[in-house]
Amino acid sequence: MKIKNLFGGIAIALSIFGCEATTTLEKPNVIIVITDDQGYGDLACHGNPIIKTPNIDQLHSESVRFTNFHTGTTCTPTRGGLLTGRNSNRNGTWHTIGGCSLLNEKETTIADVFSENGYATGMVGKWHLGDMYPFRPQDRGFDMAYYHGGGGVGQTPDYWNNDYFDDTYFRNGTPEKAEGYCTDVWFNEAGKFVKENKDKPFFLYVSLNAPHSPFNVPEKYYDLYENANLKPTQKRFYGMITELDEQLGKFRKKLEEQGVSKNTILIFMTDNGTAAGYYYDKKTGEYTGYNAGMRGTKGSHYDGGHRVPCFISWPDAMPEEGRDINSLTAHVDLLPTLVDLCDLEHTYLSEMDGKSVKGMILDKPTETDFDKRMLVTDTQRIQWPKKGRNSCVMTTRWRLIDGDKLYDINDDPGQKVNVANAYPDVVVEMNAFYDNWWTSTEKDFEYSVIKIGSDNENPMHLTCHDMHSEQNIPWNQNMIRNGISFDEGIFVTEVMQQGKYKFTISRYPQESGLAIDASVEGEKATDYTEWIALGKSLDLKDPVIRINGKKYSCALTDDNASAEVVVELSAGKMEFDGGFTNKDNKHEMAYYFVVERL
Repeated sequence: MKIKNLFGGIAIALSIFGCEATTTLEKPNVIIVITDDQGYGDLACHGNPIIKTPNIDQLHSESVRFTNFHTGTTCTPTRGGLLTGRNSNRNGTWHTIGGCSLLNEKETTIADVFSENGYATGMVGKWHLGDMYPFRPQDRGFDMAYYHGGGGVGQTPDYWNNDYFDDTYFRNGTPEKAEGYCTDVWFNEAGKFVKENKDKPFFLYVSLNAPHSPFNVPEKYYDLYENANLKPTQKRFYGMITELDEQLGKFRKKLEEQGVSKNTILIFMTDNGTAAGYYYDKKTGEYTGYNAGMRGTKGSHYDGGHRVPCFISWPDAMPEEGRDINSLTAHVDLLPTLVDLCDLEHTYLSEMDGKSVKGMILDKPTETDFDKRMLVTDTQRIQWPKKGRNSCVMTTRWRLIDGDKLYDINDDPGQKVNVANAYPDVVVEMNAFYDNWWTSTEKDFEYSVIKIGSDNENPMHLTCHDMHSEQNIPWNQNMIRNGISFDEGIFVTEVMQQGKYKFTISRYPQESGLAIDASVEGEKATDYTEWIALGKSLDLKDPVIRINGKKYSCALTDDNASAEVVVELSAGKMEFDGGFTNKDNKHEMAYYFVVERL
């Protein structure tokens, strides 16, 4: 007979010649599927009357559903919190660009924990926690990582000219050409990983870039919504979601074929509120799309910005029929919950914001168990976290916005009526919690440091995407093509070994083969894809590198593709930048950098 073991293994007792022998099967596999910029309302099972998501709906029907589940309000903060169980302000990931999207080296990731417990670990898709050592996924506990650069396909750190179709991605740091639409590629790689590791426990992080912009989708999925009452962008956005839904369904069938579906904990979630699924047209006063009655979308500290789907399925240990849990939960809970569900050995060395919700999943406690819990989410998106900025303190029932606006989510899910004056004691209590929480996070505030000259990555490729700057950083390749300029910014680094280093700066990345002053052809938009900007020629001269404030003139290469200089460096902390003089005799930062220890 089969006995379910709530600590993650499955015990099987066999009667052999009157004696009982007990053996324990492998611990459960774990797969987290997280989509990008898909909101709570971007699912048919959540009441959206237009969108087609039959496979996610099926998973919903079979899962424990956390209906009051929260994340950060944008991409990196959610991923930093998910992987560490700690709020993004604690771990260096409170922004999506500007050097503040690099997951601090001191953090222990969920992949580290599973790897240390004997699991095979893999990730595919969007990383967005650093594209250089020591921040890459292969540096953070993943045995296999196949991913695009930056926070989205076509962003500045991504491989040049990626556009979702037949792109080049990075396999453990090495560029590798792919065939097909990006979502299909990620799920195909996920299926290969499962097949290769089905005979041992594995942890797999499937982090989709869809439906994040640019909103490019195979034409047939756009056609599904061509006549819907949606804006053109929304038709592509919905098509991207239906496409990923189809791929999720195929992937689940592969799990069945490999014989691992029943003893696999499968989690589906999204990273923040919708980016394009809900739109208000100021000219017509018309709303299109669906937001499940919530206020706010991606980036908002109202619920529409951070309340997201979270479904957990585990056929070997959970009821087949789905059920809802309305208690307050969050992305930071997943690491401690999975440690408990899988009976992993782990000692928490840092203060955690998340807590295990294993009891809710397996033991069906009453929802009042978590009613007094408080959590914080916020939207910083600046160079240093600021107390009170776009803050939301939450309980199961209450939302305190910016310290002075209180909403009763039970009676007012749309957050329309501020009841702070009617419940002053609640406001005081929640503000006191926030003050104590902020004090506990401040001790962790620090910039993540890029390690130059390490044997783990030499040469090192950097982009302006990760420069600390208060200015408008060109964070995507259309901005590079358009020649968007900025003149202040630094890389915060540490030189790991004394020696000679070659610094190379350029306007375009090395793989493009383009000269600094080259113009680049663009591509026109279609109904189902976005435009790619025409790249204009720039007149740039006098290339320089600045290291700890000291200037070093660089020499242009013969092909005019870059400029370089060799500098003797001592080991230790270093800040540097580099750029050119433009036609107006003003300093202009370079977009791409290579640092090589010779």
